[in-house]
Amino acid sequence: MVDVKTVEKTAYLARIELKEEEKYVLGKQFLDILAFVEQLQEVHTEGIEPYQHSMCTPMREDIPGNCFSQEDATFNAPQRGKGFFVVPRVVEV
Repeated sequence: MVDVKTVEKTAYLARIELKEEEKYVLGKQFLDILAFVEQLQEVHTEGIEPYQHSMCTPMREDIPGNCFSQEDATFNAPQRGKGFFVVPRVVEV
């Protein structure tokens, strides 16, 4: 079983709240993921070239177009103030 402290630290870093029973479910899922990664490491890959996507991203000219007004851009926001989106603080000071 994954240490509950590890699950709690991961949840803290992800900024999610877990109920006590969810911590044990998440711990089991962590173990399942680690077991799968171990299984992947057993795959014979010697002599296999790594996959590299050869296509480049097509570029277009950066031409300014019509923009939304601040009022239109924030119209459906749950909270807004002074023309900006209002969001919960996520950075600890």
